[in-house]
Amino acid sequence: MLKASIIPYSLNFLVPGGTSRGILRSKDTFILKIESGSKIGYGECALFKGLSVDDRPNYELKLEEVTNDINNEKNLSQILEGLKNWPSIQFGIEVAFRSLHSKNPFYLFDNKFSNRKSGIEINGLVWMGEWEYMKEQLREKLKSGFTCIKIKIGAIDFDRELDLLRKIRQDYAANEVEIRVDANGAFTSNNVLQKLEQLSKYTIHSIEQPIKQGQLEEMAKLCENPIIPIALDEELIGVIEYEKKRRILEQISPQYIILKPALIGGFSGSDEWIELAEDKNIGWWLTSALESNIGLNALAQYIASKNTAMPQGLGTGQLFSNNFPSPLELQSNHLWYRSNDWDLSLLGS
Repeated sequence: MLKASIIPYSLNFLVPGGTSRGILRSKDTFILKIESGSKIGYGECALFKGLSVDDRPNYELKLEEVTNDINNEKNLSQILEGLKNWPSIQFGIEVAFRSLHSKNPFYLFDNKFSNRKSGIEINGLVWMGEWEYMKEQLREKLKSGFTCIKIKIGAIDFDRELDLLRKIRQDYAANEVEIRVDANGAFTSNNVLQKLEQLSKYTIHSIEQPIKQGQLEEMAKLCENPIIPIALDEELIGVIEYEKKRRILEQISPQYIILKPALIGGFSGSDEWIELAEDKNIGWWLTSALESNIGLNALAQYIASKNTAMPQGLGTGQLFSNNFPSPLELQSNHLWYRSNDWDLSLLGS
């Protein structure tokens, strides 16, 4: 007998996070708890308001419908089939059932990472903000030992952002520090080439989503002879059918794609993108999307099960003042899995 319930939870930023879409001060999420006798599974339906394709007024009604389906022991494959347009819920269910059927609710994948034998290299993230704030973040990341830095651009004066990149390259060569930039679609078809030319002076590894999604022809032109290698991010959101995924990659031929499982259909949706990308020799890495430590733990164990050595875009769980205690520990530029013992008293459990 299964008993499913949803626990709404609001994560509060320690410091407001700046993006090209605005300032983030909190992030609402929904924890899915499934009980079966003495066993409990936890997943996270990590809705990202303003970005998720399932950010709809009836989201919580859908969650209620799904918990009823679980409680009525509807076939899991049927439940997931009905959630293709609800990727964050799909992610939560995949994690929760894997959690329920594991030897420990937070030991989800059997690999070197979850067995504490290896860490996962991640990039250090520099949020948008005032010049001094961005510079201070950068200083802290480099001091901590990060050798891959991701900088969100497109919100402040572009010349100031270039100054930040210039400062990095004055002190660190490209083989010492890799720079990724994320424009979140901030550039336009009128200025994107000029922006890319200016950025290219600083040996940029890649730029995520330089123009807004949906401009397939324009994006394909940018990728054909790239001034800077292009990584698709938002372009993947809302693309559900396998054949449509294949057509997009064929038409655009990007250098990289970025996977956010809570936004693209959980692990199963991510697996499809990975299969298609590798078939076309397109690079990829995974990025978290402001999940709580419950979702972040699942993402870390999932990516550790894949054959990739690229630095991942995983968070550290340290952005929020009221995150759940985590078994993940940051050492220099690597995440490590340290413990199966979780205190989830914040959930009332």
